[in-house]
Amino acid sequence: MLDQQVLVLNRLWQPVNLCSVRRAFSLMFLGHAQIVHTDPDRLYDTHDAESWLEISLKHEGPDVVHTVNHRFRIPAVIVVPRYDQLPRQEVKFSRQNVYQRDDHTCQYCGVRHDLKQLNLDHVVPRHRGGKTTWENVVCSCISCNTRKAHKLPAEANMFPLKEPRIPRWRPMFTMVNGNADLFPHESWNHFLNPSSSKVKVSR
Repeated sequence: MLDQQVLVLNRLWQPVNLCSVRRAFSLMFLGHAQIVHTDPDRLYDTHDAESWLEISLKHEGPDVVHTVNHRFRIPAVIVVPRYDQLPRQEVKFSRQNVYQRDDHTCQYCGVRHDLKQLNLDHVVPRHRGGKTTWENVVCSCISCNTRKAHKLPAEANMFPLKEPRIPRWRPMFTMVNGNADLFPHESWNHFLNPSSSKVKVSR
């Protein structure tokens, strides 16, 4: 349980990293971080070790860790008030990240496949001047890749279902690709997809 992941926010409440529950507690006890807690009305409070202990004592559920004298609820989100670095804006270009961006779906036939059935396709073939970039590479199944071969989209009459773009940054991009249904904690969605709902911060 101590190895579960916690979302880390900077002082501007922007997601910048993931850490373990163990690390989150360590930062809290050292006074470097505060735990972010949400209530049913989606008001967000921050807590130090003392106030988080009070919250934990009222909590009923399996998501707790025990010390010799106390029990603490597992946090989902922490904020580091003194950390003012901005989140990294680029996602590393790689085969797996292209698959993630395209949701493991062939961009020509629209079918979602297992990894062993997938390949990468250069929309504009390399020998026709196409580059290996986010904007020119898409996920394709082996069948469609073979059928398109070294042709341009117009020549093969095969066009990507959506324009290939550099993906939006996510701290856990390679895990969930920004899919809120796959976030380990529902509360992460308010920080990773802030436009999806209006978040009020309590004072």
